[in-house]
Amino acid sequence: MCHIASGWLYGGICRSKLRRHYSLPEAPCSDSLIHCCCRACALTQEYTELKIRGVDPSIGWKANVEKWNREGLEPPIVAPGMAR
Repeated sequence: MCHIASGWLYGGICRSKLRRHYSLPEAPCSDSLIHCCCRACALTQEYTELKIRGVDPSIGWKANVEKWNREGLEPPIVAPGMAR
C-alpha cells in the first residue's frame, strides 16, 4: 500500500528534474504538493511542456535522443529562466 500512496512523491521528484533541466521556476507551490493535490493536472502540464520543447513523451527520452542524433538535430535548447 505504501508504494501506491507514494506515487505523488515519485511524481514530484520527476517534476523537479524536469524543472531543473529546463530552468523552470518552482511556483506557486512545491512539485510534490502539486502531484499530491492534482496528479492529473501536474502530468498534463509536464506533457505539454515537453511537447512545446520538441520532445515526444510517448517514445521516451532515450528514443528522442536517438531520433535527434539520427536526424542530425540538437536536443532542444534550454531557455534561461526569467530575469529582472
